[in-house]
Amino acid sequence: MEIDIDSYEHFSFDLWLTMIKSNPDFKAKRDTLFRDFFSIDKDIDEVRKVIRKYDVLFNRISEKTGNHIEREEVFLLMLDALGKDIETVDDNQLKQFFQQVDELFLNNKPVLLWESIEEILIKIKEKNKTASILSNTAFIHGDSLRKVLEHLGLADYFSFMIFSDEVKASKPNLRVFEIMFDEINTFRTLEKKEILHIGDNKTADYEGAKTFGVNSKLVKF
Repeated sequence: MEIDIDSYEHFSFDLWLTMIKSNPDFKAKRDTLFRDFFSIDKDIDEVRKVIRKYDVLFNRISEKTGNHIEREEVFLLMLDALGKDIETVDDNQLKQFFQQVDELFLNNKPVLLWESIEEILIKIKEKNKTASILSNTAFIHGDSLRKVLEHLGLADYFSFMIFSDEVKASKPNLRVFEIMFDEINTFRTLEKKEILHIGDNKTADYEGAKTFGVNSKLVKF
């Protein structure tokens, strides 16, 4: 996948399914952890179906509303769907569970999807241009994703990273793109036409960026 570096000054990249994809071992282990941690009396296949259903559903809702949905809310709905009385689940349990999920994630890191991305980022830097991350998050928060990019040796190529759990809004919400634009202009003075946002999602990335007024490129791997 080639990017027209010469035509733009700043490059905003989506993360999931643009640069990285989930490690299949992580999802299987997470589903088992979820069942065992909350003592859910259901077959693992049923647990996986419920997790998948709500994962897809809440991604769609985020795209429709532009609102970030907290992962704690999603997992409480999953627990309810699996017959667990959520009145018996307290904040401390949720905190402990997500600590274990984050540890599991970092022990089963995502794999690089865009194999030539480092070459592209090097070219951007060599031409004295800049890059950033603009990513929606669901079950995994920005602090863990930063660690993944450090592990992949990519973190230092980005001037900044914006994750939906940290700004409480999701693409295609124009506020997210406004935050990105404002952040760029803290260290460079650029017009919207000089910025290119790159991502895999037609609604969140391509149309969201276009509506805000920056250029956009849809990529699929």
